[in-house]
Amino acid sequence: MSKVSGFSPETGEVEDPALIERFLEMMRAEAGAAGNTIAAYGTDLRLASEALDGGLGRAGRAELEKLGSDWQALARATVARKSAALRRFFAFLADEGLRGDDPAGALPRPGSARALPKVLSAEDVERMFAAITARIAREPKDPNDLRLLALVELLYGSGLRATELVSLPRSAVSPDRPYLILRGKGGRERLVPISDRARAAVAEWRAHVASDRAWLFPSGKGHLSRVRLYQLIRALAAEAGIPSDRVSPHVLRHAFATHLLEGGADLRALQAMLGHADIATTEIYTHVDSKRLVDLVNERHPLGEALVDVTKRQA
Repeated sequence: MSKVSGFSPETGEVEDPALIERFLEMMRAEAGAAGNTIAAYGTDLRLASEALDGGLGRAGRAELEKLGSDWQALARATVARKSAALRRFFAFLADEGLRGDDPAGALPRPGSARALPKVLSAEDVERMFAAITARIAREPKDPNDLRLLALVELLYGSGLRATELVSLPRSAVSPDRPYLILRGKGGRERLVPISDRARAAVAEWRAHVASDRAWLFPSGKGHLSRVRLYQLIRALAAEAGIPSDRVSPHVLRHAFATHLLEGGADLRALQAMLGHADIATTEIYTHVDSKRLVDLVNERHPLGEALVDVTKRQA
């Protein structure tokens, strides 16, 4: 008989580490899940296994109910993610014939309320760019300031995700092409517009990147990390007089979306630029744009004034 990897002769079962690895391999190969998703699922499953003394694969409803009660102090989004990871895991075990039941119904189902994104005003963004410009004007010039300008131009000017940004190849942004093609979450490709300003900033920075380097933003043997990008953006915010806890690479991506919508961008076009699979994810940005939408009705709709009067009477 061939030996099964991860098989325990004492219990006659495949142990948690092997089950989790099988599940994650399925997520990679069949579901095409993004690397960050796989990493998060792996962490959540290993923590759950540890909490159950290595008995996650054979856990029943009672064990999962206790696990859910231990999550009560966590944020709703965190509980939702952990529950989603375990549900997919137990569905996988059932599909593979490794369990005859699926106890995942005992896991908590937190509400689906979505937190509103943090938003920077256009004035806040201008202050950040002013701080970078002041840095670049100093003598002697520091190439890292040129790198920072290129990073912020791409975050705010194109709405890139942090992972997408730091892992751009050296040749990704072309001086004669106003867009780039990205492979984002789930392996989906999308076309991202690149402004003239961003292309100019990238060209100036790239002159300082050796031609044999693979990445546009190299660091050591690899590329700039997301953690380092986060640190650079928060330091710049503090320098610009903006509380650093209000700013992150993702907040600049939110600012890109919000300010585009305020400028009249089509929601479907914005969805495509951001790489959202579901338009409901993009619609969250409409909350900051209610005044513009009201003004649009007043100015463009044939019954604009009448509609406003009706709204006032109903209020």
